[in-house]
Amino acid sequence: MQRTLLTAKLHRVCVTHAELDYEGSCAIDTDLLDLAQILPYEQLHIYNVTNGERFSTYAIEATPGSRTISINGAAAHKANPGDRLIICTYGVLDSDELAAHEPRLVYCDEKNRVTDTSNAIAMQQEAIAC
Repeated sequence: MQRTLLTAKLHRVCVTHAELDYEGSCAIDTDLLDLAQILPYEQLHIYNVTNGERFSTYAIEATPGSRTISINGAAAHKANPGDRLIICTYGVLDSDELAAHEPRLVYCDEKNRVTDTSNAIAMQQEAIAC
């Protein structure tokens, strides 16, 4: 059996540009791409924490060290500079790959500086009902 699992996440990055007339894609600082192990032209699933929009596009490289997150083309209607995003990639794994799988999780602040990295998300604690 094959399963689709999270392979990488850039958590709460901040949009620096939105360019409607640029060829569609998401330009990401190459340093962030490398840290998350996201490849140029890899499919991205983007979740806009600011406005709730969800969309997919593909990654392209932005200047290393620039901290750029640019939403381009039609997707520019779904994100504005200053919006906080979660950018994810997913992969299809065979049953024998599941036990060794570890996603690359990269956490960023409002200036797209890396604050932490991990390969696991902590278990959510039980919420108290209102």
